[in-house]
Amino acid sequence: MSATRYAYLGPEGTFTEVALRTLPEAATRELVPILSVPAALDAVRNGEAAAALVPIENSVEGGITATLDELAGGEPLMIYREVLLSITFALLVRPGTKLSDIKTVTAHPAAQPQVRNWMAENLPGALWESAASNADGARLVQEGRYDAAFAGEFAAATYGLEPLVTEIHDAENAQTRFVLVGRPARPSAPTGADKTSVVIWLADDHPGALLELLQEFAVRGVNLMLIQSRPTGEGIGNYCFAVDAEGHIADRRVGEALMGLKRISPKVRFLGSYPRAGVSPDEVRPLRAGTSDAAFTEASDWLARSQDGRI
Repeated sequence: MSATRYAYLGPEGTFTEVALRTLPEAATRELVPILSVPAALDAVRNGEAAAALVPIENSVEGGITATLDELAGGEPLMIYREVLLSITFALLVRPGTKLSDIKTVTAHPAAQPQVRNWMAENLPGALWESAASNADGARLVQEGRYDAAFAGEFAAATYGLEPLVTEIHDAENAQTRFVLVGRPARPSAPTGADKTSVVIWLADDHPGALLELLQEFAVRGVNLMLIQSRPTGEGIGNYCFAVDAEGHIADRRVGEALMGLKRISPKVRFLGSYPRAGVSPDEVRPLRAGTSDAAFTEASDWLARSQDGRI
């Protein structure tokens, strides 16, 4: 395995590249652009890269399905870091292009919901076509296949384009979350401001099936930060659920919730426990009474005393 290579959703000039370069270790790694999320993660699986940074969620549309599906299937991988990046788009064009000249536009599918209203107001007749990434859309504009691309303004110079309009976003303070994914290993130590990601499969489709899964978290005071259903590919009505929960697998409340899920679910895939981006331990909400590690230890000790007759 190449320990010095980090893959990312490319080509050069993507928001993913910008997010990756915010990590201190990126300065000492060879950064390799790869044109799709599945290919970037496969580079980790086959040892071509030590890790890959890919988008997994945005604040406008929620989970990035290509990433969630790839992490749920195939050879297991683990999340080790997350990066939050504020997102604003520029409309990139070949030099000399005017707004009235634009008949076709392109970008990654996740960009469309973030610029839909702007496009309806300013380019109502333009045809949208999806690209593998925003930077790949810029490359396609450079090649003359489209008139304009929504991408980061920083990508303009890379592809010989001009930002015709900047600061485009339908939602203020839009952010995208990226995750650094590697091969499975022991998670890093708890920081006090952590997140745990899992994928959970339903045993069967019956009333209250999802509620049964959620109760494993609720009764232990574990807050969920994301839950998104994804089809398993095994027929209509068969779903798994991607879940992000507050806390670390080493926390008693989280560990016991995962054990509870494993008892009632046919399959649980642990995707990692890792530090939450931009959150310090002081900013984490107080635990509900009875859900601290000390409370779990006290309850366990009480049970042992009761079993031994030491009431």
